Amino acid sequence: MTPAEPGAAPDLAELARVVARQRAELDRLRDQAATSAVVERAKGAVMALTGCSADAAGERLLQRAKAARRTLLEECWITLGSLGPTAPAPGEASEPVGIDAPGSDAGLLESSGAPDDVAAALARLGQALVRVMTPHDLARCLLEHLAPDMAADAVMIYARRPDGGLELIGHAGIDDKLASQWRRVPPLSGIAALEALRAGEPRWLEDFPSDVGRYLLIGDPPERWRSRAWLPVFSAGSAEVCIGVLRVRAGSFTPRDRAHLRGVTGLCAGRLRALDAPAERSGDAATVAVQALFDALPVAAMLLTPVRAASGETEDFRVEAATAQVGDLLGRAGEEPAGRRLLEFRPALAGGPLWRGCLRVLATGEPYEGEPYAHEEEAAGVAELFMYTARVAPLGDALVVSWIRHGSSDRQEQRLADLQRLGNLGWANWNLVTLEGSWSTQVFTLLGRAPADGPVRLTEVPELALPEDTPALTRAVGELVREGRAFDVPFRIRTSGGIRHLRLVAEAVADTQGTPVEVHGFVQDMTARRRAELALVESERAILTQHDVLQAERTLASRLQHALLPMANRPVHLAGLRVEVAYLPAQSDVHVGGDWFSAIELPDGDALLVVGDVAGHGVDAVATMAQLRFTAKGMVITGSSLTGALARLNTLLLHSRDSHATATMVLARYERRRRRLVWAQAGHPPPLLLRDSAARYLDRPRGMLLGATATPVFEEAECSLAPGDRLILYTDGLVEHPPESIDLGLERLAEAVAAPHTDGPASLGPLLARMLPEERRDDVCVVDVRVPGVQEP
Repeated sequence: MTPAEPGAAPDLAELARVVARQRAELDRLRDQAATSAVVERAKGAVMALTGCSADAAGERLLQRAKAARRTLLEECWITLGSLGPTAPAPGEASEPVGIDAPGSDAGLLESSGAPDDVAAALARLGQALVRVMTPHDLARCLLEHLAPDMAADAVMIYARRPDGGLELIGHAGIDDKLASQWRRVPPLSGIAALEALRAGEPRWLEDFPSDVGRYLLIGDPPERWRSRAWLPVFSAGSAEVCIGVLRVRAGSFTPRDRAHLRGVTGLCAGRLRALDAPAERSGDAATVAVQALFDALPVAAMLLTPVRAASGETEDFRVEAATAQVGDLLGRAGEEPAGRRLLEFRPALAGGPLWRGCLRVLATGEPYEGEPYAHEEEAAGVAELFMYTARVAPLGDALVVSWIRHGSSDRQEQRLADLQRLGNLGWANWNLVTLEGSWSTQVFTLLGRAPADGPVRLTEVPELALPEDTPALTRAVGELVREGRAFDVPFRIRTSGGIRHLRLVAEAVADTQGTPVEVHGFVQDMTARRRAELALVESERAILTQHDVLQAERTLASRLQHALLPMANRPVHLAGLRVEVAYLPAQSDVHVGGDWFSAIELPDGDALLVVGDVAGHGVDAVATMAQLRFTAKGMVITGSSLTGALARLNTLLLHSRDSHATATMVLARYERRRRRLVWAQAGHPPPLLLRDSAARYLDRPRGMLLGATATPVFEEAECSLAPGDRLILYTDGLVEHPPESIDLGLERLAEAVAAPHTDGPASLGPLLARMLPEERRDDVCVVDVRVPGVQEP
């Protein structure tokens, strides 16, 4: 680097590198100091238990580490974790379990058999453990190292409680809600962590369908983690702590993973035993006095002092003193927060409203008051919700946090405010002697008036209404003031949001002489209800109008039908055939359909038989029906073939005013001399032939729905009729009755026609009565054709 000229500004990049080197050196020295503390503590333990010198203790630790292929730090952690609770009594062996005793590492890391990468991973973990200060730190440290090595997603650390249950002392990778649910586990069967502690052996949960039937699995839902391992942590020959490693992925823990986790428990035993105990609370007079003061406080409160990072920013708060109620309000009932860090005691507070309030008070010196919130408490065995507000106030360099429980009057006020807000109403009082008024906040909101302007006098209230509503409101107010007559009057006002419909209900309170002296009332917003009423009226009016239109349309369509389809009172004879027809309109008031029939004798002596059905209902369907009916007859009379007539009718529909109209049809021509029936169809059910008491449907020739395509295909079919034959032509209303299929309807028609006593004169009526339901949804047209027998005239 080129030297800077004298007096020139220093090179910022060089300064940054110097600062970085200093920080790295500081971190190295800090880690070295922490590591030295672990080594010195392990050496002291060996000295106390064996009576050797410090150098000898250090040498013994080095030899043990070398023999087991461990690092010195790992050996120190394992040594600290395997210490007995007390020094050996006189006369006992001076070498307790865990200090050079054969087999003392049972249940711990078998480093000599572990792969090199596992040993390297454990060495990294051992270095990281020197920075661990709490069980939560330990869980986070373990998750940080195990996540890349074996895809661990969560770590939980449980300690055995005196009652045989478990208590969660550290966790990472799970949310605070789940941690709260599983904070205490009773001594039940089917808990994998408890079984691992009782048996002194790990529990490997690697088959979720089987595990969920054997164990009560942690999780919401439990299938969040498909594989788990619970490993006891041995210290002084017994296991009082269990570490759980939870993975989202399914599958087994490999032999390498198992060796790795056993080594982890060995290191954690030392770390858990060597964890710095919570700092002893100062016993000076000032501290004792402060705690005594807090013990006497009738409210939940605590005294916090900031814990600052090297950068000077507040990273946590230490609880210097606290009342007994604080633990319950923070979700840690029965725990003592004093002497602990706030985020260690309640991690979920980080970033929350109370945390932000504390930081703001530190920065500004201004007190903070949070929003009221509900907290459930148990009184006389009954759970009840109480409203609390958290407040933070500065006290020198410290903070005083207190929780105020609102009394019953406060809760009543809050409930009244909620009632007014939810009901869109507010109360109003007027003193008729002083002419002063008092309104709730909701009344100002409803009337669109600023609270700073104050309430208006009772006699001035009518001036707020629209001019059309002012007289009625003025009259009601006057009668109330003079005679004490209560009123309930609707009125409207104009606001920035438009017209608002309100309701004012008021009553008077009189003195001993009966003179009104005070008025109590309420104002309610009726806008939404009024709009709904108006919408309902408009809807009813539209329905009535539509009903009248439909009724008129039905009347017109019905008259057109009667004019276009003249019904014969008795059977007619055409070309030697006896023909009976029937037309039954749908029974619904709005359904006037387009079904029709024709039965005429042609100029050459033959007969034309037609049935058809136009899709849809109403006047349009009737008009299309008339067009098709008369056009079909005209084309056949003038010599057109049946298929030619159908093709031209198809073209007519495609170019009609309603280009989307469609229709079905059967055209049949009976040649009298040859007794031959020639027929064609356009998407219509086939005729039914009854001969010798056996009914069958004629085979349909090809034919497409009229109006469906510009290139239809139509074909003709022939059928010879014999004396005594009966032929039924019909529309689909006779055989189609949803939800019943049309195939079933066709079967029923064939059975009804073939049944005895239905082939005599005037037999069409009983047939229709048997086939049709009580309420018809569609029109029905039937043409009943009979070929006279040999003996019939």
